[in-house]
Amino acid sequence: MAAGRGATAAAALRRVWRERRAALLEPSYTPLVAACLCLAEGGVNLWVIRRVPYTEIDWKAYMEEVEGFANGTLDYTQLKGDTGPLVYPAGFVYIFLGLYYATGRGTDIRLAQYLFAGLYLLNLLLVFRIYCRTNKVPPYVFFFMCCASYRIHSIFVLRLFNDPVAMAILFLAINLFLEERWSWGCLLFSLAVSVKMNILLFAPGLLFLLLQRFGLLGCIPKLCICALLQVVLGLPFLLVNPVGYLTRSFDLGRQFQFKWTVNWRFLPEEVFQNRAFHTMLLLAHLAGLGLFALHRWHRSKESILILLKDPAERKHSSPPLTINNILCAQIVFVLFSSNFLGICCSRSLHYQFYVWYFHTLPYLLWCTPTTKLAHMPKVLLLGVIELCWNTYPSTVCSSLSLHICHGLVLLQLWYGTAPPPAPHTPAPSRRPAAISKKAQ
Repeated sequence: MAAGRGATAAAALRRVWRERRAALLEPSYTPLVAACLCLAEGGVNLWVIRRVPYTEIDWKAYMEEVEGFANGTLDYTQLKGDTGPLVYPAGFVYIFLGLYYATGRGTDIRLAQYLFAGLYLLNLLLVFRIYCRTNKVPPYVFFFMCCASYRIHSIFVLRLFNDPVAMAILFLAINLFLEERWSWGCLLFSLAVSVKMNILLFAPGLLFLLLQRFGLLGCIPKLCICALLQVVLGLPFLLVNPVGYLTRSFDLGRQFQFKWTVNWRFLPEEVFQNRAFHTMLLLAHLAGLGLFALHRWHRSKESILILLKDPAERKHSSPPLTINNILCAQIVFVLFSSNFLGICCSRSLHYQFYVWYFHTLPYLLWCTPTTKLAHMPKVLLLGVIELCWNTYPSTVCSSLSLHICHGLVLLQLWYGTAPPPAPHTPAPSRRPAAISKKAQ
């Protein structure tokens, strides 16, 4: 009898172990794990705000820049802060003007931190929803995407940068794309661009998806939505000094300071500032986008030029009636890899730029089939990337290590991505009819 009770207890322990193991490894448990982590993150953010000293970097400058607009200045070249001129598009001005008034003209820093803690949780919910729809990443990885990153908590609630605002809007746009709400998604995508231009790194992937889904003529209205919102948001400034607004808010040739670079510390400063080096990075970026578009994003055996046709006129493809996990995964893969290619070829990465791709890294590493033994190297990659971003000031070793990690992620995306089955409408089977006829 004692032996029977022992066997029952052992069986119960094995069952509990299997359930806990499944909760850590099976993507279907993502909603449960996400809910637990979001609750934990609420406490972590409150602890960080109350226990870790706030560090002033750009918040005061943001408030001075939008205060000029509040006082009636519409010439963009005259909007400045203590760190220099305003260099963000008009959406930034409107959003941070709201924060300016909500925080007593920017003086209530603690309230601003609480607002950014709320933004952190909202951003996390939007990211988790994307991961739930794609059903690719084992839930245990999300711990490294949440509680384990000091730098991300710092960017949100200790530094109050505008980068998290842009990324939260971008993740909302991606959620809309996954729901087949492309017009609303394009509107939110353009709004994110109007907060900070780094969102344009996702634009090549979005253009590919629009062509794939709607064809050339069909995607033009979506692109018009993006352009029209930029015009509407910038209109007060465009009417006063259009050249000043465009050159300040969309300055693609702006020089970065070498002392803040995270990714190119191993180069001499004269090479870092050299325009030929910038041109080389741009060409590498364009080449990478072309290769991924031809060999990783485009799954059909037909020429990529078929995307220019209306979907109804394509021979071997038809738009699916409902969007499933495979299509969600394809949308997210195209957008996240488009952004990651831009990160790899960036002229400079500053510490707040980590949030540009931090939440996409688990997907980029686990979007391909993974054996049990392959989990540890991927977790190690996440850890080394986090260490590189937490090394201040950056060193030759940390920046080289960051490039090596980025290169390994690229190799994983290039060689490890198995093309998902192309969506198609199955032909009706004739077997039931034959059986029915035979029965008669």
